[in-house]
Amino acid sequence: MQLLNEISRTGRKGFTLPKCGVPVTAMPKNLLRAELHLPSLDESTAMRHWTGLSQMNYSVDSNFYPLGSCTMKYNPRMNEEAAGLSGFRRAHPLQGEAASQGAIELMYKLQESLKAITGFKAVTLQPAAGAHGELTGALMIRAYHKSRGETSRTRMLIPDSAHGTNPATCTMAGFITETIPSDASGGIDLAALEAACSGENAKTLAGIMITNPSTLGLFEANIEKITAIIHKAGGLVYGDGANMNAIIGIVQPASLGFDVLHINLHKTFASPHGGGGPGSGIVAANETLSAFLPGKIVVVSTSSTTGEPAYSLTQMPQSIGSVKSFWGNFAALARSYAYIEMIGKEGLRRVAEFAVLHANYLRELIKDDYPTPFAGIFGKGGRPCMHEFVAAPDLNPEAHINTMDIAKRLIDYGFHPPTTYFPLIVHEAFMVEPTETESKETLDAFADACKKIAAEAKATPELLKSAPHNTPVGRLNETEAARKPVLRVLF
Repeated sequence: MQLLNEISRTGRKGFTLPKCGVPVTAMPKNLLRAELHLPSLDESTAMRHWTGLSQMNYSVDSNFYPLGSCTMKYNPRMNEEAAGLSGFRRAHPLQGEAASQGAIELMYKLQESLKAITGFKAVTLQPAAGAHGELTGALMIRAYHKSRGETSRTRMLIPDSAHGTNPATCTMAGFITETIPSDASGGIDLAALEAACSGENAKTLAGIMITNPSTLGLFEANIEKITAIIHKAGGLVYGDGANMNAIIGIVQPASLGFDVLHINLHKTFASPHGGGGPGSGIVAANETLSAFLPGKIVVVSTSSTTGEPAYSLTQMPQSIGSVKSFWGNFAALARSYAYIEMIGKEGLRRVAEFAVLHANYLRELIKDDYPTPFAGIFGKGGRPCMHEFVAAPDLNPEAHINTMDIAKRLIDYGFHPPTTYFPLIVHEAFMVEPTETESKETLDAFADACKKIAAEAKATPELLKSAPHNTPVGRLNETEAARKPVLRVLF
């Protein structure tokens, strides 16, 4: 792809401004930048340039995106149609409840659907992202302990298989984090947990943040024991519901002993994900914590004049306040509501069933070259994974082939690499999430590419070490890019 200045030709114009209808004044000289050297292009050349750049981007609409723990799945275009309805698209949060009944009704129905799905008493739609939802839940836990005069409860336990945002979230909320190790099966070590919740430790325990299923792609077999241990010590249980798509319609998190939970609507309920947002990390809470939910909760009553339902927003009695301007990212809420209504209760359960089926199918296809620690292998004392699995490939130690080499070589086969080097407790981690929306043919093709790469690692390891070969730019020095980023190009 040529730079713009390379295809620039003096005198060419892509757009002509209409004749000015007001007096023209000179631009202040201190606002002009002579060194800009703006290119001169006709409209078709400019359009082809930018379209060409866009085609270099990889997206879930163009190919498979097995990014573990991020659920980069296809989003039905019906969701976009719903969010783009003029009554929603043109709504303004300051226009008042009377003029916003349709939008508020949608929020109410989404809120009630999420309560039924999770089993919790109340839901806030305000948080704008998963990590934002985490912070909201952590602040609610802090407010709860403060309301009881238990300000000494400052310790938050974090399993070593947790999402990386969990410890950062707790620190931002004013807690001291403490890591709980995993046991040999990949679950939370119960002995270590008991020690962290016993004796004098119980007096300072605020709670625990648990991702279930975990980032290892495993359902926590001892979850009810874990939540009971925390509650006995006076702590609360925060559920990181980022992996909810593995259990949706099958189990309600509230029934497992969670007190508060966030769900990423931009993952589980098919609202677009990535690129910095907008996302939605709704938070659901049980009887203990619902009074502390932030923002406004939607309630319904009967209009005294029309007899029709009337929807309004109300503040919870011990609310921690607002965590975002207005009431959430409404377009994300509209997309998720459309998705839930479109596929229904049985469809949501099928989402989880296919997400788990696809992950286990793919894991079985590549298990010989990409073994999975903790989860084991079927028929050999192992257990199935959930929506994702974490492999630990060791294809050619003598040639120092690592996970990054595998990931880069996958690009040559037309696949976006999965998550690498996370979770940290798995050496050379290779985390794959196929999602429920991919076909068997796609999964087979990805597995075939993984097997070919395993063979190449032994026969021609230099192919992996120098990959990718079929991209506009070859392998970059990612460490150097992070430490000395080039934020603009000088033409």
